[in-house]
Amino acid sequence: MRNDNLPDSIAHLQQMSPTEQLELAKAVLRTEADALSQLALDLDHSFVKATDALLATLGSVIIIGMGKAGLIGQKIVATLGSTGTPSHFVHPAEAVHGDLGRIRESDLVLLLSFSGETEEITSLLPALHERAIKTIAITASLDSTLSKQCDVVIPIGQLQEADPLGLAPSTSTTAMLAIGDALALVVSKQRHFTSHDFAKFHPAGSLGRKLTKVDDVMRPLSHCRIANDSKTVREVFVNASLPGRRTGAVMLVDNSGKLTGIFTDSDLARMLENNKESHFDGAVAQFMTANPVTALTGSLMTDAVKLLSAKRISELPVCNELNEPVGMLDITDAVAWTPPESSVSDTESDNPKVIPLRKSG
Repeated sequence: MRNDNLPDSIAHLQQMSPTEQLELAKAVLRTEADALSQLALDLDHSFVKATDALLATLGSVIIIGMGKAGLIGQKIVATLGSTGTPSHFVHPAEAVHGDLGRIRESDLVLLLSFSGETEEITSLLPALHERAIKTIAITASLDSTLSKQCDVVIPIGQLQEADPLGLAPSTSTTAMLAIGDALALVVSKQRHFTSHDFAKFHPAGSLGRKLTKVDDVMRPLSHCRIANDSKTVREVFVNASLPGRRTGAVMLVDNSGKLTGIFTDSDLARMLENNKESHFDGAVAQFMTANPVTALTGSLMTDAVKLLSAKRISELPVCNELNEPVGMLDITDAVAWTPPESSVSDTESDNPKVIPLRKSG
């Protein structure tokens, strides 16, 4: 029932019941999901031609779209850029007023237009052709003006827009976005783009933290206590002291510089508790933890923190491929690094570098 005391806009909104709102929302999602499913079935070799063109491009990928397609284009630019493909957005209306100068002959231009007849888009084609710039179109069919003048065309089909009027770009823009994501991720895979490469472009925020390497957080060797495993306990603690805040463990190495064990402040405390002061002049190798758990240099901090938690240890030596220590990750360093808003234990890396586990002696 209409409430005459409410503004017309609010009264109108209340004419849909919660059930009707949910049904319409579900219909929108089903329409778009069905379109994507059909698009996946219909995708043909034109997509491969497009990825080949992107991989062969010596310059940047320039994306041009008008209206809602332009907004989708800007998101595709962001996805391409973050996954290793240099890309930029150029507005078609600005392009014909000088911004065509931002496009180089070595670039590739990706044009977005569902109808393929968008005037602001088609009017750019002669200038692009004159400069022999390669073009790719994402559009509805192969029969449009845009399709007939582009080097590669990825047709998305004559889609039904999801809005009740069948007018607002919705299904069509969803399809364009999905094709853009597919292009970016397939090209990224072919370029062997790794999680470590991804981290280079996302150094800030929680994502950057999750992709941080142990090398960026650990204490370097110059700040660590290290001694030869042939030394006595007394010699180790007298000669391996360092000024300032220290780690809770001494890393012990053999004559070739390879890690053989660690001796912690807790190990020293246990010797005192067990009245073994007479052993202070004995070889530290008798009391050290031999073959300790380590992290491999280049490993992700997320994996290192999981290891500290799983093994219930406070010090994690970081070694190179030759098992030579390069630093130490202390539990206090890990606590200071861990993002407070997220649980590192729930974070999984795409392809984490294996952290070798060694049995404690």
